[in-house]
Amino acid sequence: MKTRIAIWAVVGALVVILWTLYIAATFTHPMAAGGMGRALVCLTCPIALAGRHPQSIYLVLIVNAATYALAGFVVEIARRYGQNRSTSN
Repeated sequence: MKTRIAIWAVVGALVVILWTLYIAATFTHPMAAGGMGRALVCLTCPIALAGRHPQSIYLVLIVNAATYALAGFVVEIARRYGQNRSTSN
């Protein structure tokens, strides 16, 4: 279970890195205009909902990894609970 939660945290960090590379490689910033780009960033990086204040890439990386680890923990607990319920019959 610890390994799977760590994998979730790494995926969260990779999401931030990929968004950073995308923003650096293109001239358009996905957060500048409303629409699909902003929705994708807010969906994959919840700290983007915090406001329009600039945040350090390291802070975003840590917060997103922690958020994904928490989501992974919830999913793993639910998965484990579901497995126990199905085998107890």
